[in-house]
Amino acid sequence: MDQIKIGNFISEKRKEKKLTQSELAEKLGITDRAISKWERGL
Repeated sequence: MDQIKIGNFISEKRKEKKLTQSELAEKLGITDRAISKWERGL
């Protein structure tokens, strides 16, 4: 899988669970900026 596909997958699953990037980041113990970068494939 390439990074864009992985980012889209993360974004889709996060939205299915009705979580914001900040909420997901808090659960994972990372920053919301990291989630944003993942979802953009960076």
